[in-house]
Amino acid sequence: MSDNATAARRSAIYLLDQILGEGRLLSECLAAGALDRLAPEDRARAQRLTLETLRGLERADRLLENHLNRTPALTVHNALRLGAVELCHGEAAHGVVNSMVDIVGRSRKHGRLKGLMNAVLRKVAAEGPEAWPKMRVPRLPEWLRDPLIMAWGEDAIAGMEKAQFAGAPLDLTVKPGASGPGDVLPTGSTRLHDAGQVTALPGYGKGDWWVQDAAAAIPVRILAPKLGEKILDLCAAPGGKTLQLAAAGADVTALDVSETRLARVHENLKRTGLKANVVAGDALEHQGQYGAILLDAPCSATGTIRRHPDLPFAKDGSEFGELIELQARMLAHAWSLLKPGGRLVYCTCSLLPDEGEVQVEEALDQHPDMSVDRAALNIAGIESEWITEEGGLRLRPDYWADLGGMDGFYIARLNKSA
Repeated sequence: MSDNATAARRSAIYLLDQILGEGRLLSECLAAGALDRLAPEDRARAQRLTLETLRGLERADRLLENHLNRTPALTVHNALRLGAVELCHGEAAHGVVNSMVDIVGRSRKHGRLKGLMNAVLRKVAAEGPEAWPKMRVPRLPEWLRDPLIMAWGEDAIAGMEKAQFAGAPLDLTVKPGASGPGDVLPTGSTRLHDAGQVTALPGYGKGDWWVQDAAAAIPVRILAPKLGEKILDLCAAPGGKTLQLAAAGADVTALDVSETRLARVHENLKRTGLKANVVAGDALEHQGQYGAILLDAPCSATGTIRRHPDLPFAKDGSEFGELIELQARMLAHAWSLLKPGGRLVYCTCSLLPDEGEVQVEEALDQHPDMSVDRAALNIAGIESEWITEEGGLRLRPDYWADLGGMDGFYIARLNKSA
């Protein structure tokens, strides 16, 4: 039994406790240093185990409930879940069972349950690998599933759940004139299905590309930045869109309220050799006049469930009302910063119409000098059925199913009268 493997498993159980018990996002836990003591390869393993367990949680629970008289304490339950997922993914039973028994056995609070761990996981090892692929695709929690069904229908949600269960490949945006690894997608991004360590990929050190989901790269393509043009990137971190704007030769101001998140923007600008004016500040207080603005508004992030399977479990939808109100205020303020004759792209990585289609419909009612630019959506790779009634673009995780899906996004280009 590897001490390193046990350390990674112990950390993964801690992360599951935080996500499922405390409602914390994985990103919050990592930013707080949850895995800082682990070696890089063990950090990667702990994250992978956490994500795989969250994706397969429903299947793991169905396997385990056959062997449990009652639901154990959360930490023990999460250790069983993690063990079940590993066993059903083909890990050697001896190593998984011994490691989990050791982890629980060393707990002052739960040490007496190591016999239960051993018995239950050995039963899962015997029957789980055969039963696992026959079980249904895990469903999203009802708080998210129900409104999504209302918006898009049962078939679409089944496709989204399939995409979430499969996970997300790695997408890259390549600098003009450079080349990157992977297959070129219809919209111009490149995709790798088994990427491995990002920093070891060809072109990383030279700054030839950056990681960015294919859907997230589309808003800048729709904005169509011009050489030397003064553009404001509101809510810019982690900076993929800032890099796109800078690579197009625009004079970019990248603004975000979080100095911590802006550190990532600075790092990527340095690595890629691109330039932008990076500003820490509140989007609602920013002043100035710009010919073009990109507003990637704070949102529920429900469109990113392929890459962030923790989100449906860490959240419950209670904060969405505040986010929707904030989006409306940000859009109105951004509109006041736009010069006459200018253009603004509003986007959110959300699957909820209230954060996309509805926001734009209401903004159009409130601003007589605002119009939707449908023609701007006529770019490579965009399919006509993705264009919505009010003239925006709706992207969903179940699109490109044969290619590996995409993040959910809403995007609209809004023109201001001259």
